[in-house]
Amino acid sequence: MATFSSVTRTHVLSAIAEHDDRGASAFLSVYGFSPTPGVTLTHDGEAYDATAILAVAHRYATGRAALPEEMTGGKVAVGTLLGKRGFDVTGGRPAATSARRSTAKAPRSTTPRKAPEPEKPTPVCPSCFMALPATGVCDSCG
Repeated sequence: MATFSSVTRTHVLSAIAEHDDRGASAFLSVYGFSPTPGVTLTHDGEAYDATAILAVAHRYATGRAALPEEMTGGKVAVGTLLGKRGFDVTGGRPAATSARRSTAKAPRSTTPRKAPEPEKPTPVCPSCFMALPATGVCDSCG
C-alpha cells in the first residue's frame, strides 16, 4: 500500500508538468487510471484529475507510482492531502455545514495568514536518482 507522507508540493508540481506534457488522456492511460469524477485539482486555471496527479507525485517522491487500487483513501483523503500541500481541490473535502456547529463558532479573524515556508528539496541519490531515506544512504545503491 502506498503512503504519501514523502510527497511534497514539488512532487505534485512535477506530476502536473508531466500531465501537461503528455496530455490528459495519455497521462491517465500511461499510469492505468480512468477519469475520477468528483475530485479536481485546479492549478494556474487548469483542472486535473487529483487522484492520478497524487499517484504520479508518489512516483516522483519514491520512484514508484501508486497504482489505482492503492488509492484507497477515497476523495476526502486525496483532497485533504493535496490541500495540505497548498493546492486548490474541489470535491475532496467534506463540508461542515451543521447549524449547531456554525452557531457555536467564534467569528473568524480577518488577520492574514503567514505565508508557508518553502519546502526543502528532497535529497536524492546521485547514482539512481531515488529519494534518499533519513539515513542518507540509498537503499538501492548502498
